[in-house]
Order: sequence, then structure tokens, then C-alpha cells
Amino acid sequence: MRILLSGCEGQLGRALAVVLPSHGELHAFAKADFDLTDEAAMRAVLDRVHPDLIVNAAAYTAVDQAETEAALAMAVNGVGPGVLAGWAAAHGAAVLHYSTDYVFDGEGTGPYRESDAVCPVNQYGASKLAGEQAIRDSGARHLIARTSWLYDGAGRNFLTTIRRLAAEREELRIVEDQFGAPTSVGWLAAATGRILAGASGPTLFQGDSGGVLHMAAAGITSWHGFATAIIDETRRRGFPIKAERVVPIPASAYPTPARRPHNSVFALDRLRGEFGIAPPPWREVLSQVFEAMPCGAANI
Repeated sequence: MRILLSGCEGQLGRALAVVLPSHGELHAFAKADFDLTDEAAMRAVLDRVHPDLIVNAAAYTAVDQAETEAALAMAVNGVGPGVLAGWAAAHGAAVLHYSTDYVFDGEGTGPYRESDAVCPVNQYGASKLAGEQAIRDSGARHLIARTSWLYDGAGRNFLTTIRRLAAEREELRIVEDQFGAPTSVGWLAAATGRILAGASGPTLFQGDSGGVLHMAAAGITSWHGFATAIIDETRRRGFPIKAERVVPIPASAYPTPARRPHNSVFALDRLRGEFGIAPPPWREVLSQVFEAMPCGAANI
């Protein structure tokens, strides 16, 4: 199976680039060589590689900036995935696309199921929803993997930001009234590999095995809870730390250009029941991510 991976330079793309070679002949592309805003260039690469599976990990992820760059966010997150899926439909390929909890408004009181009504509250979420719709409308075999609160032990993300701030400041003020499940890109990539191991060729994402799938770690916490856990792990493992207090604050005390969902918790029944993947508790995975960090390294 020939696999084309877009966005290989991002945190999820880097993790997928480690896993995907076990499932086929991998052709990995960064933005410079596979720009989702350049349809002609994309089609040229697709025609040359002629993949059996397109894995799209590329995305515009600057949530606040998307409020003023809505057209660019839509081009990358909405139009680009539609081009990929259109090519796939015309050539018998399958598409694996990663989406987000931001397609929901976050006003629900329970975990969101794949079938729940979508209603994004910011431009980023609207652009990601447009990408989902374009893929569905293409007729290509597809799996849209919605995930949430992604992080890694390296690069720029919530974990590395909190570690940096904790080394610089005595007090951190973190939002306590937004809830989700922090999800390691390493775990998400490994779970993706398990899904791909279950089918290949013309059966991949065929019929009921495709559609939308929620993929995240198990459990619920707030950004404050996540930050506190990061600092606890940092202190326990002897990394440099200055922070003495992590103060919980409401989201209203930390205004941002883009609204965020209050509730980003996913129901994971389909992941468990249909794909046989039991998502681990988020706290357990966080500990594993710390274990993999070089001792004493800043990782920021």
C-alpha cells in the first residue's frame, strides 16, 4: 500500500511518520512540497505518487489568528481536504483526515458522540467542519478522526509551554472551566496504526468502517488540571521549576479573540467497540510522555 502523508513536519505528522512505514510505502510531505492552498501542485504530487491511502495531518491550527485569517484557514482546513478527497474518489484511494473537538459548540453537558449536532463557535472550527463536509461529499472512502487537546514532549504545545512558564514564574493562572482529555500525539499515532492494521486495500474505510471516529485519551480534566499535572510530573522528575502556585481562573478572566468550547469531552464507545482500542487514562499517558523525555532536557 502506498501512503501519502501531508503535514509531516507538524507534531502529529512527526509521530505518524514513525508509525506509517509499518503499514506501507510511505511518501511524507511537508508544507513546502505539498501546500494545501495550491491545488495544482497537490494534484501533481498525487498523480506522481498515486497513493492508495492519503493521511492528512496538515492543518491551519492558529485558533485565534484564524479570526482575522478566515480565508486562509478555510483554504487549508476546508478546501484543501476536499481536493485530496476528490482525487481519492476518482482514483479509488482512501482518506484518513484528522479533525477537532472545535466542530462542537461545547455547550453540551455530556461527552460528544460522533452523531451529535455540530456547531462551531469560531473560524477555526468552521474551517475544520468545512473540511469534514468536503470529504464526506467527495464520495471517497474515508475516516475522519476527531481528536482534542493534542500535545507532545517536544515542540510548541501546552505541555512544553507550561514547563517553560513554570521554570520562569512563581505563579501561573490557568483556565479551570473548559474541560477535555489531553491526548498525546504518540498515542494517537499508535492508535492510528492499529486501525490501519485491521484492513487494507479496497476494504479500508469501506461502508461502516469509515465515517467519523472520536479518538482521544480517556478521562476528563480542565486546563488547570492539566497544568497542575504537568507541574507535578516536572517536579517529581527533578526538572528545573520555579512555580509555587497554579491559580484556577475562569475563561472570562483570560479573554481570547476566538471563543473556545466549554466542553470538549468525547464519547469513545465507537473506538472501543468497533475498533477494539481502549483509550488509556490521560494522566497515565502524560506520565509515559515524561518518561520518554531526555533527563534534564528543557524540551521547549
